[in-house]
Amino acid sequence: MSESTHRSRIAQDNPSTERVSQPGREEAVVRAGAHPVQHEEPADWGWHGETGKKGRIGAWIAVLITLSFLIGNHEGRVEDLWVLGAAGVMVIILVWDIYRRKNAWRSR
Repeated sequence: MSESTHRSRIAQDNPSTERVSQPGREEAVVRAGAHPVQHEEPADWGWHGETGKKGRIGAWIAVLITLSFLIGNHEGRVEDLWVLGAAGVMVIILVWDIYRRKNAWRSR
């Protein structure tokens, strides 16, 4: 559909809309008198970057579940090395988080 046809259809479908140029983005179609959203912060939607105490407990449970994969009927040890490596990376991240939170100005 050509741009001119598209513009005429928008105006034809709803005369109370207008096209607004947004920096770094395509044009927006908004109601007359309204402004398109320029940028939304994650905090506006309730996300603040921390999962809290329940998330940290869940991460330790995930480490235990990952280590439970060592029990099984496999004969090769390559799988064990990958499981231990993955669990080790998770433990390193969790220990780093404990250290980071302990030394943070405002820890949770």
